[in-house]
Amino acid sequence: MDWSIQEIARLAGTTSRTLRHYDDIGLLTPSRIAGNGYRHYDQDALVRLQRILLLRELGLGLPQIAEVLDPASGGASGASEASALRTHLGWLRQEQQRIARQIASVESTITALTERKDIMAENMFDGFDHTQYKEEVEQRWGTKAYADSDSWWRGLTEDERAAWQRRVADLGRDWVAAAESGIDPASDAAQALAQRHVDWLTGIPGTPAAAPGGNVKGYVIGLGEMYVADPRFGANYATAAGGTAGAEFVRDTLRVYAEANL
Repeated sequence: MDWSIQEIARLAGTTSRTLRHYDDIGLLTPSRIAGNGYRHYDQDALVRLQRILLLRELGLGLPQIAEVLDPASGGASGASEASALRTHLGWLRQEQQRIARQIASVESTITALTERKDIMAENMFDGFDHTQYKEEVEQRWGTKAYADSDSWWRGLTEDERAAWQRRVADLGRDWVAAAESGIDPASDAAQALAQRHVDWLTGIPGTPAAAPGGNVKGYVIGLGEMYVADPRFGANYATAAGGTAGAEFVRDTLRVYAEANL
């Protein structure tokens, strides 16, 4: 049994265009092509598509997804597919638990406000910690990267955390303003922003940019690509025009800076 590309697009909440793109880059090959030229997908293809969509939800770009799905050791068996999906399921359950904690936290605050009760500060921020990205960071850059950055963040005072967050917000705002102004990525103003961005990255322990002898150039260029590929990051640089133009400006500016200075 198989399903047409239109059926799969509807069931998966995606588009035929996206599925054709996945075919073009070798990420998801249809199980057969019908006489009318339509792509059709069997059960194995559906399992693979489910994994692709799960990995996209975790923020991986298409090249990284291809590496996960097709390791050098060869194709995956049904047993290994099930094992991989069990790992995905674990991630999803962790996210479910975090969201449930956030919901309970917000509901508690609403109740306290409407009933004029004292707010329990220790309960207000349950579920809002940065550790939600632990497994993703470890998968991308290793366990030491997460441990070092987590230790650094927990060691900051409240004032230091607030100052760091202001620095990030200011940098994001200035990136958006520069992108909307239409300046050239290679201009002095744009390159000054890139310098600030790299200074910020190298100041975060655990990142490849901060590691002695690390590949800062590759890391900066790779992050620029991620800003465009991952909507979570791209949203930080969204301009009034929408789309990925802001993230693309950041990517291009960082690439110019990295090629010239790193």
